[in-house]
Amino acid sequence: MTVEEIVAKIADVMVDVFDVDELDVTEATSADDVDEWDSLSHIRFIITLERLFKIKFLNEEIADLKNVGDLARVIQAKLPA
Repeated sequence: MTVEEIVAKIADVMVDVFDVDELDVTEATSADDVDEWDSLSHIRFIITLERLFKIKFLNEEIADLKNVGDLARVIQAKLPA
């Protein structure tokens, strides 16, 4: 799966978890760009992504994330080849 495909899936999850009608999500999108992205919704966001992609994030991985592109690359690395 490409990073672009993963970003598209992340965007779908963001619309649902952050309860917004639409979001313009790019690899550069971060929590600063989404008003609804608070600490509680961040936890729901990560759990939803883990279930969708059938992966588990390490705490260190989550702490190092700066934007959706970072998140997509971590997910891509965890997916089977």
